[in-house]
Amino acid sequence: MPGRWWTTLRARFEPTPIADPLWRRALAACPLARRLDCERQHQLRRLAALFLARKRFHALAGAVLDDYWRLLIAMQACLPALQQGAASLRGWREVLIYPGEFKVRRSHHDEHTGVVTEGDEALVGEAWQRGPLVLSLADVQLDLEQPWDGYNVVVHEMAHKLDMLDGPPDGVPPLVAIPRRRWIEQFQLAFNRLAMAPADNLDSPIDRYATESAGEYFAVVSELHYSQPALLRQAEPAIADLLETFYGRSPAEGHEPPGFRRAR
Repeated sequence: MPGRWWTTLRARFEPTPIADPLWRRALAACPLARRLDCERQHQLRRLAALFLARKRFHALAGAVLDDYWRLLIAMQACLPALQQGAASLRGWREVLIYPGEFKVRRSHHDEHTGVVTEGDEALVGEAWQRGPLVLSLADVQLDLEQPWDGYNVVVHEMAHKLDMLDGPPDGVPPLVAIPRRRWIEQFQLAFNRLAMAPADNLDSPIDRYATESAGEYFAVVSELHYSQPALLRQAEPAIADLLETFYGRSPAEGHEPPGFRRAR
């Protein structure tokens, strides 16, 4: 019968709803999600359920994951995707979780000498184009405990994922309601201001790591949008406006303590 066929097909593609007790427990532990209005919380719950259905979590190097921590990671990962919708989660499937910092092997090519050197680099997060999202569970937990300090590793790496939806990370994610030229011009001006500022300049809340590349700049200011939007607006009002249009109003708006930042 058509009715039964449609019900079966829809059930096959709809994710399993998140149980109320689990959702309430995770919501209580995630200040960024807790401060959303009821409508956006409902949207986040549906998107997080979709994330959990589509992504495969792998606990590595002794990390311990349960449904509660999977949901907390999914909730934070879906915050940057909330305004963009489910399509922004496409193109990758794996979430790799380490208990703390993890090391990756890097190669560096010196353009002047031609010498290639290799070494290990300690990271708390990484995002690969068409590849996994990699996170340190200890840093995820720290971000939940200190949500207004300017940092959030899940938001940072998800910003990279959004950026890479249309190719290698260049600081320009797919845009709908924002003119691409305006985005590029304003971000380039802001990037140049930070890059040309003295290295010991403590006036800007934007971490110097943002000067690594246009992609890192976008990811770093995305963290600030969710954790210290007032400081971001003071430093770069045009960037704050663009991110509010792209992500929606920050759940930290009017809440974050002024000037507090922990060391990266």
